[in-house]
Amino acid sequence: MSDLESLRKQLGAIDRDIIGLLARRQELSAQVGRYKHDTGLPTRDFAQEVRVIGRAREQAESAGLPGDLAENIVRLLINASLSRQERVRLQACGRGEGHKALVVGGGGKMGRWFCEFLSSQGYAVAVADPGETPRKLPHVSQWQKAAGEFELTVIAAPIAASAGILAEMEQARHPGLIFDIASIKDPVKDVLRRMAAAGMQVASIHPMFGPDTDLLSGCHILLMDVGVPDAAAAAADVFAGTMVEILRVPVDEHDRLIAWVLGVSHAINLAFINALEESGQQAPTLARMSSTTFDAQLAVARAVAAENPHLYFEIQRLNPHGAEVLNDLMSTVEKLSGVVRDGNEAEFVRMMESGRRYLADRK
Repeated sequence: MSDLESLRKQLGAIDRDIIGLLARRQELSAQVGRYKHDTGLPTRDFAQEVRVIGRAREQAESAGLPGDLAENIVRLLINASLSRQERVRLQACGRGEGHKALVVGGGGKMGRWFCEFLSSQGYAVAVADPGETPRKLPHVSQWQKAAGEFELTVIAAPIAASAGILAEMEQARHPGLIFDIASIKDPVKDVLRRMAAAGMQVASIHPMFGPDTDLLSGCHILLMDVGVPDAAAAAADVFAGTMVEILRVPVDEHDRLIAWVLGVSHAINLAFINALEESGQQAPTLARMSSTTFDAQLAVARAVAAENPHLYFEIQRLNPHGAEVLNDLMSTVEKLSGVVRDGNEAEFVRMMESGRRYLADRK
C-alpha cells in the first residue's frame, strides 16, 4: 500500500467516525425535541444557538482551525437538529390522529410535500390526482371519487385548475376545512368568497417556500381570511406544531405584492439566463471566469430554471398586476441603460446609493 493510499484510508476511517457521531447527535436531538414538547418549551432557542456557535469557534481556533469553518459546520448541524426536533414535535402533537385529509393535486411537488407533512401529523391522507402520486397512499384520479368525508382538504392543483375544482366543491357542498395553496389568488378568490357566504369552511394560504423545504424555521406562509375567520384560524392551526411564521394578508392585496415578490424576481432570473444563452458564450466558459456576484446570481437563476415552467408561466400570466410590474422593471432597465450610455456617473451613483438605503430597511 502506498503512502497516499494509507493516508486516504485513515481519512476514510475518520469520516466514518464523524458520520457515526452525526447519527448519535441526531438521536440526542430527537430526545431534546421530545423533552421540549413535553415541557412546553419552544423548538428554537436562539440564545442557545449563539452559545453553541461561539463554543465551536473557540474550540476550532484553539485547535488551529478557522473559526468560520467550525461555524459553517455547526450551523448545518443546528438546522439538521431543528428539522429533526420539528418532526418529533409534529408526531408528538398528533393533530391529525383519527382524521382524514384529502390532497387534490397530491401528485405535484407541493402536493407531495403536503401529503408527507399531513401524514407526519397522523392524518389518514388520500390523494386525488390524474397523474402519478406518492406510493402507499389511497389514490383516485378525481376528487369526487374519494371515499368518505374529510376533515381537511388541500387544493394543490395548478392555479388555473384550482378555480374549477373549488367551483365543483361549492356545488357539491364538500365538507370540512378547505384551503388552496395557489400562488395567485385572482382566479380563486371569488369562488372562495361564494363558498364562505354559503357557510362552507374555506380559507386560502400561500406557502412561501418550495417542495424541497425540510425545516420550516425561517419560512413563512401567507394566510388569507376569505370570510370565515374560524376557518382561517383552523388553517393556521394545521402548522401549529412547526416553526413557520404565519403572515396574514388581505386576499385583495396578495397578487399586487406577489407581482413584486415572485413576478419580478422570476422575470429577472429568466431574462438573465436567456441573455447569457443568447450571448453566444458557453456556460462553462463564463463559469470559469466568474466573479462572486456572477456566482451568486447564477445560483439563484439555476434554482429558478429548475422549477416548473408551467407554474411559473401561470404566476406571470394570471396575476392581474403582472404586466404593470414588468413594465416598471423594463422602464428601470431602460433608465439604467440611458444613464450608462450618457456617461451620467452622478445618476448612476445616486441609483446605487438609493438602492442601498432601500435594502437597509429590510434588515
